[in-house]
Amino acid sequence: MPLVDIQLVEGVFDDAQKRTMIERVTDAMVSVEGEVMRGVTWVRIQEIASGEWAIGGKGLSTGDIKAMRASAG
Repeated sequence: MPLVDIQLVEGVFDDAQKRTMIERVTDAMVSVEGEVMRGVTWVRIQEIASGEWAIGGKGLSTGDIKAMRASAG
């Protein structure tokens, strides 16, 4: 049984976006492992509090990530 963890900064994605992630990641795994494994393919979303995820020693806030997404277009 595969288990896929998706870690996100809290508050960046809404519930519908997180459901879409789960569905698409499940579909991707099933495309590799076969349809028979769909029922035992686990996908978990873990949200990390704003500011508790850091890159290069700098904590990222929800606002930082939303700004990155907005600038990406």
